[in-house]
Amino acid sequence: MMFETELSKIEAKEIIKGFKGKFIHTDSMTVSFWEVEAGSELPLHNHINEQVSHIMEGEFEMTIGNKTKVYTSGSIMVIPSNEEHSGKAITDCKILDIFNPPREDYK
Repeated sequence: MMFETELSKIEAKEIIKGFKGKFIHTDSMTVSFWEVEAGSELPLHNHINEQVSHIMEGEFEMTIGNKTKVYTSGSIMVIPSNEEHSGKAITDCKILDIFNPPREDYK
């Protein structure tokens, strides 16, 4: 199935306070474009989805497993399935996340 659109035409959803996402879902993945307000926190959690995160703009502190690091523009992280992780936006951020399998809770 072919699909195309413009990011500006996708309605943003605030999933967690300060985390506004625009989502594209396919049969095998979810692609998430996030705008995150400085100071917003992602609570400790895990999920069955493997996750690839790309910090496109800003500084985002993330704890993956037992490692905490501040990631900046250009950083890419791979978070394995069921790995506990959390985070906090140090500045306003733009983040691209790709999840496999799709995030049913974001539909």
